[in-house]
Amino acid sequence: MAEHGAHITTASVADDQPSIFEVVAQDSLMTAVRPALQHVVKVLAESNPAHYGFFWRWFDEIFTLLDLLLQHHYLSRTSASFSEHFYGLKRIVAGSSEQLQRPASAGLPKEHLWKSTVFLVLLPYLKVKLEKLASSLREEDEYSIHPPSSHWKRFYRAFLAAYPFVNMAWEGWFLTQQLRYILGKAEHHSPLLKLAGVRLGRLTAQDMQAIAHRLSEATAMQDPVRSVGERIKSALKKAVGGVALSLSTGLSVGVFFLQFLDWWYSSENQETIKSLTALPTPPPPVHLDYNSDSPLLPKVKTVCPLCRKTRVNDTVLATSGYVFCYRCVFNYVRSHQACPITGYPTEVQHLIKLYSPEN
Repeated sequence: MAEHGAHITTASVADDQPSIFEVVAQDSLMTAVRPALQHVVKVLAESNPAHYGFFWRWFDEIFTLLDLLLQHHYLSRTSASFSEHFYGLKRIVAGSSEQLQRPASAGLPKEHLWKSTVFLVLLPYLKVKLEKLASSLREEDEYSIHPPSSHWKRFYRAFLAAYPFVNMAWEGWFLTQQLRYILGKAEHHSPLLKLAGVRLGRLTAQDMQAIAHRLSEATAMQDPVRSVGERIKSALKKAVGGVALSLSTGLSVGVFFLQFLDWWYSSENQETIKSLTALPTPPPPVHLDYNSDSPLLPKVKTVCPLCRKTRVNDTVLATSGYVFCYRCVFNYVRSHQACPITGYPTEVQHLIKLYSPEN
């Protein structure tokens, strides 16, 4: 067991295979970026639907396009996805001794590059769309939009019945592969890496120097004679590179912020959020120094404290709860804007007539 524990946390000097914590961390990075950006777009769309509603309606497609540009940029220049490069990892073509000597700055071979792009970008997009389709079909099934005998209803009911089992098998496939990776029985922590024909390894010092050298050469190289198409292509490459560089440099703080947003908007923490954002309870009002023996209060409860006569048109002052004659308390409150007994600030709107059979 000690050998397996050592394999989980560290790797030997000869073995560049990353630990399970590194590969799981880079997997969770992009999954945390998507809901955070989606929440930002949702807030913008709700604040101004005319301008930002388009981004909310087509969020999946826009995010997939940006993700495609970002991942292709990193795979072709660092032999790794954005999250893998952030954690100092690279993709190595499995079963090829030549690829072990290939610098990460050379990028992946074209075949493996497109396979990696499909599994990194297209497959998550299809999975999100499939989940949304299943959710919409559940709503249709609850409201019974289609006739019970329609072929479409039979089809989507079969789909809804099979989808949880297919999803469970999919997640179980990944879990089994991760367990085999932890125990040292597999060199891929994800089945998608195996299907793409690559495995993950750590960046070496030579790889980091080569990537930095290529970046400096790309920024220093200037060709004065270029066509319009080449200039547009170069501008797009620089824009994508600038976005990628800003993301990689600012993600150290961004990762913490994204995890904080994930915690903040999780359903388990709603009670905690309410307690943190609720206004403090105001202190109780300070009562004036009076008691039941105060000369302001009559001995008989049916007597008005102001005129000292039996009350007529009993009226309670909502501010303090004491009962007076309507005429007495109305004139007093209108003149002094305060309760005659407690001195609480009040207005005539706080007078409530009490109707009784005698009145």
